[in-house]
Amino acid sequence: MVRDIILIILYALGGALVAGALGAGVLRSVRHRSTAVSLAVVAAVAVTTMLAGTLSVAWAMFLSEHDLFVVTMVVATAAVVSFAVTLLLGRWVVARSQALTQAARSFGEGGTFAAPAEAGTAELEALSRELAITSAKLNESRERERALETSRRELVAWISHDLRTPLAGVRAMAEALEDGVAPDPDRYYRQIRTETERLNNMVGELFELSRIHAGALSLMPTRISTYDLVGEALASVDALAQKLGVRLVGDQVAHMPIEVDGKEMTRVLYNLLTNALHRTPMDGTVVIAAEPRADDTVVVSVTDGCGGIPEQDLPRVFDTGWRGTAARTPPGGAGLGLAIVRGIVEAHAGRATVHNVTNGCRFEVALPKAAT
Repeated sequence: MVRDIILIILYALGGALVAGALGAGVLRSVRHRSTAVSLAVVAAVAVTTMLAGTLSVAWAMFLSEHDLFVVTMVVATAAVVSFAVTLLLGRWVVARSQALTQAARSFGEGGTFAAPAEAGTAELEALSRELAITSAKLNESRERERALETSRRELVAWISHDLRTPLAGVRAMAEALEDGVAPDPDRYYRQIRTETERLNNMVGELFELSRIHAGALSLMPTRISTYDLVGEALASVDALAQKLGVRLVGDQVAHMPIEVDGKEMTRVLYNLLTNALHRTPMDGTVVIAAEPRADDTVVVSVTDGCGGIPEQDLPRVFDTGWRGTAARTPPGGAGLGLAIVRGIVEAHAGRATVHNVTNGCRFEVALPKAAT
């Protein structure tokens, strides 16, 4: 009895292995064809393997011709039905795959991915979700690229205007001095020096911004107290505050250690303070403060009295070339100072933000707290 069972297993295994080996060869030869062909081959291999194993056992058992015919017909009928059902299911999978391909092609050509209405297999559903996430990221990237390109075009136009205007004035004054027709030579010399310093500052800002965008900003972090950092920034703008008649308040600065490049971070605070002073009316107040936050960051803030920034302009405040005014003369500036602020702060693994407060706005620079 045991011997018969072993023989049955061996015959069935032999027939199935032969059919499976032939099917594997066929499947390998059509691996570059469509999914429908591969599924048809897999179905045929499965049915043929079952059929070969069953018939091998039936023939080995030396059944009567009638019994062998019955067994063969039953197995063949089951094989045909199984193969037909497998082909139908395969066509359904292929249809879902083709629908997903069409949907993926839409966002690859610049559109937005929309998943097919009919659900597919679990794998196709997972692929559809990943494509939706990729489509959203791609759209965000396109928006950033368009905004950056617009900002670059505006910057080129604005800088060209800002360079050409003072250069034309300097040239005219130089020609007047050269021809001896200047009514007040001393005033012309002073004006030429003023315009030259303005141009020099503009070129310096362009150079700094180009280093930031190129990733060539070299930082030399040192441990420094926020109190000392803010003190240096206040000293650098004190004369400007007196000239403009704006009060500087810095009595809410906590002593906290941070690891920053002192020179670059002083420039950040200088840019924020000069921006606040120019936009705060005479007899107004500019407040600078520093305080710790619960997320292990130190926030240095500059609050001005500019009257606030329109809500639609808040996302653009740190964009290159944004000035908040259509004026092409100071205090409009070149529109690079706040872009430099964001670049330097992000190079320190921090973040720069702005929001409106009563009668003004507050710029905040969040920096990681130094390890104790």
